[in-house]
Order: sequence, then C-alpha cells, then structure tokens
Amino acid sequence: MSNEMSCKGSPTSSASARISLATDESHFSLASLNSSVSQDEYFRCQGHSDLVLKRMQDYLQSDKLCDVVLIAGVDGRRIPAHRLVLSASSAYFSAMFTGQLRESQQEEITLQEVAGDPLNSLIQYCYTGAIEIREDTVETLLATACLLQLSTIVTACCNFLARQLHPSNCLGFSLFAEQQGCTDLLKLATAYTCQHFQQVWKNQEFFMLDVTQMTNLLRSDDLNVPNEQEVFHALMAWIQYDPETRKRHIPELLGLIKLPLLQPSFIVDHVESLCEGTNECQQLVMEAFKWHLIPGRRSLIATSRTRPRKSTMGRLLAVGGMDGHKGAISIESYDPRLDKWTMLKTMPTRRLQFGVAVLEDRLIIVGGRDGLKTLNTVECYDLNTMACSSNVPPMGTPRHGLGVAFLEGPLYAVGGHDGWSYLNTVERWDPSARTWSYVAPMAAMRSTAGVAVLGGRLYVVGGRDGSACHRTVECYDPHTNKWTMRAPMNKRRGGVGVGVLNGFLYALGGHDCPASHPAVCRTETVEQYDPTTDTWTLVASLSVGRDAIGACVLGDWLIAVGGYDGNRYLKTVEQYDPETNEWTQIDSVVHNRAGACVVAVPNSFGTAPAIASGAAGVAGTSGTSLAYAVPSTSSGLPTVPGVHNSTTTWRPSTGAGSNYYYRRHFRICDYYV
Repeated sequence: MSNEMSCKGSPTSSASARISLATDESHFSLASLNSSVSQDEYFRCQGHSDLVLKRMQDYLQSDKLCDVVLIAGVDGRRIPAHRLVLSASSAYFSAMFTGQLRESQQEEITLQEVAGDPLNSLIQYCYTGAIEIREDTVETLLATACLLQLSTIVTACCNFLARQLHPSNCLGFSLFAEQQGCTDLLKLATAYTCQHFQQVWKNQEFFMLDVTQMTNLLRSDDLNVPNEQEVFHALMAWIQYDPETRKRHIPELLGLIKLPLLQPSFIVDHVESLCEGTNECQQLVMEAFKWHLIPGRRSLIATSRTRPRKSTMGRLLAVGGMDGHKGAISIESYDPRLDKWTMLKTMPTRRLQFGVAVLEDRLIIVGGRDGLKTLNTVECYDLNTMACSSNVPPMGTPRHGLGVAFLEGPLYAVGGHDGWSYLNTVERWDPSARTWSYVAPMAAMRSTAGVAVLGGRLYVVGGRDGSACHRTVECYDPHTNKWTMRAPMNKRRGGVGVGVLNGFLYALGGHDCPASHPAVCRTETVEQYDPTTDTWTLVASLSVGRDAIGACVLGDWLIAVGGYDGNRYLKTVEQYDPETNEWTQIDSVVHNRAGACVVAVPNSFGTAPAIASGAAGVAGTSGTSLAYAVPSTSSGLPTVPGVHNSTTTWRPSTGAGSNYYYRRHFRICDYYV
C-alpha cells in the first residue's frame, strides 16, 4: 500500500535520505527492498503550485524572465509579464501566444481601448488568484475581464454588481451588461427591472431610454404591475419628458400597451386624446372597444394586446383535494410571473369534494364531506387576511362531488351526492337576500360533473351517477328557469375538469366508467365546445391520462392542476395555449393532490367578476362585457358604463328594433349595443 507524503521538513535532508538508499553503502539490502511488503511512496507537495506562483510573482516584481510587455492603449502604461502565466490563466492570451497570430512573435503588444489600472490588476490576478473589486472600478474591471476572457473575474464582477442593483441604476446595468455580453448580469438586471418597474419608471434612467430600449421594455409581459394603467402612465411620463421628439413615436409605442385590458372609462378619459388625427391610434382604440363590446368574438380578434401581463392575471389558489392520506387541508397559491407555487393556508377542518367560489374579497367553500358525513355548510375566507368565518347559511341539501358557479349574481350549487344517492337538484344562493332556494332540477343525476358559465348560461358537463359516466351536456337559462340538452361530448367523462376561455368551453380528462369498475379508463384527451355551432372538437391532449383535475383559466391560459392517474395522486401542472394548441408544464404544486378546487383570484378584488370551481371542474365567466341591450326611452339618451355622452352621438340602429348604437366622435367605427 502506497502512502502520500506532504512536502515538510528540509528538502536537502529528504534528498539525502533518498540518495543514501540508492548507494551501495546503504544499511538496507536489495533483498529487503524487494520484499513482499512494498515500501513505495507517492509524494505530493501540497503547497507546490502556490510556491511556484509566488516565485513567478517575485520574478514579475523584479522584472526577471519576463518575455512580453503589455501596453494599455488608453494611457500607455507598460506592464511586463510572462507569456506562460498569461496563457495558462486567460483563453484570450492562450489564443494570442500559442497560435499563428503575429502577436505570438512580438515582445510588446498594445491592447487598444484598455486602461492601465484594470489591466495591471488582472495581470496581478493571473499570478495571485486574488483581486480587489470596488464600486468605483468594477465596470472597467468587468469590461477588461470580458476582453481577456477571464470568466471567474467576469462572474465575480457580475455578482458584485447584482448586489448593487437599485431601481435608479438597473436600466444602466442592463445596457452595460448587453454591451459587454454578460448574459448572466443582463438576465439579473432585466429581472430586477421587471420586478421593480413601478419604482424604475419614476427614476432618471427611465427617461433617458431611447425609443428602441423603450420598445423592448414595454414589450415584456414580465413587468410587475397591478394593472395595465400603470404601464400606460409610464409611457406617458416618458413622452412628456421630451414631447417634441417623442410624440411621433406614440402610435408604435401605444401598440405595446394592452388597451383592450383597460377599463373603457379609462380609455375615454386618457387614451382618446392621443388619437386625434392619428389613424393608427384610432384603430387601436377601436380594437379595445370591440374587445369589450363583442365578447362572443374575442377568439377571432385576440392579439398580443389582449393577452395580459403575468402580474395582472392575479393568482391561482388550489384548495384541498385528495392526497393519498385522509385528504389535503392545505391551500396553495400560484404566482404566474414567478412560475411558483407556495403554501398559503391550512384549513382548520377537513373537507373533501367540495365546491369553491370567489366573490369580491371572499373565498367561499361549499358542501363536501368530512370523512364521516356529507356537509351542507358553507365557509368563507377573507382573501386579505385568510381568516375563516361561517356567515353564509347552509344549503338545503348536503352535497359532496358538487359543482358551483356564480351566474349573474347568485351562486349555484349543482348536483353531487348526499351520502345516500346521486342528485339532480340545483340550489341557488342570493348574496343580497342571503338565502338558498331550489331551481329547476337537471334531467340527469350527476356527481363530479364539470360546471361552467358561458354566454350567460350555466353548463353542466359529464359527471357520473351510480351506474355510468355521462357524455351528455345540459344548459340552464336563469331567465326561463329551464334546462336544455346540448350536443354530447365525444367521450364519457366522470371527474372531468372544465374551463371557459375566449368563448369556448373545454372539458379535460376524466374517466369513462365508475372508478370502482375494473375496466375504468382515465383519458388524457381534451374537448372544446363551440356554443355558436353546438359542436365538440378534440384539441391537444394532456401529458397523461387522469381524472379529478383541478381546472381554471388564468389570463389567456387554461390551467390543469394535479389529478389521479389510477396509481398515484399527481402534482403535475400544465397550461394550455389556444393559439398554439399546445400544453406545456409549469411549476408543480407543493403537494400531490387530485380533485382540488382551483380558482383565479384577481389583483383587485372589488371589481372582479366572480369565479367559481366545483369539486371536479372550474366554472368561470366569459369575461367582463359592456355589450348590453339598451332600450330606447323618452327620458334621454341610453347610458353605457364607461361611455361619455358628451363624446358620443346616439342614433337608432337599423334593423335592431328599438335598441340604439353609438358612434364615437372621431367616426372610426360603429358599435352596436
């Protein structure tokens, strides 16, 4: 067995010992050296490299054995060095001295646009492995290190600068990093700019951006803003800083503001004044009003301006579900800008297969079961404090496996199971009267059905009863209190997840027969329902077949959370982009769960449309709309929210009975109401 020895003691005595062993006068015989027990040793001097570099540094300081002189092009400073040390430390010098470049034969080399101080510091680093990074020299040091391809110094400088990031300097850091090709620093500075945009646009660097830099900034969907109004105000501040030269850029820059996502009243009060005499701007305003006035055609007029920035989407909540034990009692929150799920709250009591709805600043949990009995109680959580209360009266019927949805004010609780039998009954809670009442029952008994709101109607999709899973679809009209059948899906789907996006209803996954059946099949397929044609179409499938999917719409994406694949509860989360017809995976939930209720919570609670989710499917609205039918009256002009009569000319519509349409004052289009 060989031993490793350190470089200790006198080198002279060590050498003498080895020489004495090799002489004939040694007290050891050759026979003993060749014995079966090996006396070989592996010697390593632990500090050898440091000693060599220290000796080379001494040679550098005394200008001994130096074979090249580097001349700083900025100030002419002359710095002697050793080619071997420089080549071993820097890929730049290695290519210069070991290749066929003419510098390989030159004794003096001038480095253009390089200053003497940072060059000398970096040459010293090649000998010592140490360097001082200061706030007043870091930028020139980084630029020189980038030129010399000293990656360790580049990383150290970038980390130093990253710690100095501030809303007042992050834009300058981004520009500097881009110029130097420092991709890591560029990513850090860009992310910091987006994160702190509300402070960034109030600092001097923001107003010094040129139009190209401003364009790149406004194009980002990662800007951390509560709403699109913030971005508009930032653009206006930039233009007002130098209006004479910047006003001509308004049409192209206004096209980067997501005008359709602004309130119509805000557009009238703040945007229209920019559009006088500018056709491009008028077209943008027309697009925004169309988005609000014709929600049924949003899928046809969707553009990049109708896709919200990630921070304005709000967040997702995944509430409860099955987790392989006794049921999950946790609530997780998803931030789309950070693509991250975090734990938010632990519910005080256990509930399974309940329904969840969001109304203003309250999270409402309806029905479910606690493991022993089916519940009819309702709990409320304050979304600001997550404090729990029970200030909503109980339903008339206990229900688990139900779906819930808000429709034109009231909250509907649909179907489910009461602990003894499957239900076709439907209850409605009026938030104003604070009472529950029954409405017309469905044609079929359904539990774990998908429930959604589309076009002012309540849709119930699939589900199961005691013997089979359904592919049928029923639609409820609250004005007639009647259910009608719609076109059935292509597949039977119990435990189906549903969501409404851009005027279409989506059905995700599910199982084709009762889960206890030995031949049960969980599907990965997804179907899209078009209410205008009453048809279902298969679209891109999920990554794996599963049921009990938590589904919800967030911004312009349909999100599928967790589920059960027949063997395990999943933590996978996927998002669907209808423009590309593709599913992509995003950050997984913290805990595996199936049958979670997933709801979207807006940034601003008070003005948001109510969104709801059932035990197996989400119910959403088709979007905020100003497309109201306005009857003609003798008392005055009709009134539409966000539309000022002072800038509107009302005229009777042609072929539309007694309704009106209005024409904007700049006469770019007509809107029928």
